[in-house]
Amino acid sequence: MRLQSVIRAIYPAQCVACDEPTEAEFGLCGSCWRETKFIGGLVCDTCGVPLPGEDTGESVQCDDCMTIARPWDRGRAALIYTGIGRCLVLRMKHGDRTDLARPAAMWMTRAARPLLRDDTVLVPVPLHWARLARRRYNQAALLAHMLGRVLERPVCADALLRPKKTKPLEGHSRDARFETLSGAIIPNPKRQGQIAGKSVLLVDDVMTSGATLAASAEAARAAGAANVSIVTLARVVKDA
Repeated sequence: MRLQSVIRAIYPAQCVACDEPTEAEFGLCGSCWRETKFIGGLVCDTCGVPLPGEDTGESVQCDDCMTIARPWDRGRAALIYTGIGRCLVLRMKHGDRTDLARPAAMWMTRAARPLLRDDTVLVPVPLHWARLARRRYNQAALLAHMLGRVLERPVCADALLRPKKTKPLEGHSRDARFETLSGAIIPNPKRQGQIAGKSVLLVDDVMTSGATLAASAEAARAAGAANVSIVTLARVVKDA
């Protein structure tokens, strides 16, 4: 306790978004918390996007999930990909802020709990080896490990592989994204026994069109997963 007090005196707790002082480590200050759009209430049961209306406990879907075939069963997200939420995702993804995985996983925990089953295995969306070498870490894997620790569920970090190098998807149409990701992600034959017959919870940082998660879900099902759900830190929302 004395050592912790000394450390806090030298390095006081700061907001992970704006560096303002906070009472607890790895959190948001009051101002940033109010500005961060956490997802709650009525949501699409398939992708987690927030919907108008009250949550009556019934399963509902958004317009996209009623028209686009989703190869997974259920989905949730912790916050909307805008403002501070977008800033946090980009800092973790491109700014070497691996420390953000800890608070992000805590926010994702509440979203993920309704998706859990007794045999759930957490599986991160994979990166191509060239991109992993450049970035030095897979942010989805960081989130999966942190989330697995909090939820007390096993994590299979290399259950899926991404042998096909694809171009960045930013700025592409929804159809182009799905076409680009087709066949880009495959199951790892060395890990198939860890997910065959199990419930898989795919973990990623952000969902836009769902193309990457769809390719990952198809690979998980090809490996024999009995059930596939998804959870992301953030969800892109139209007109957010």
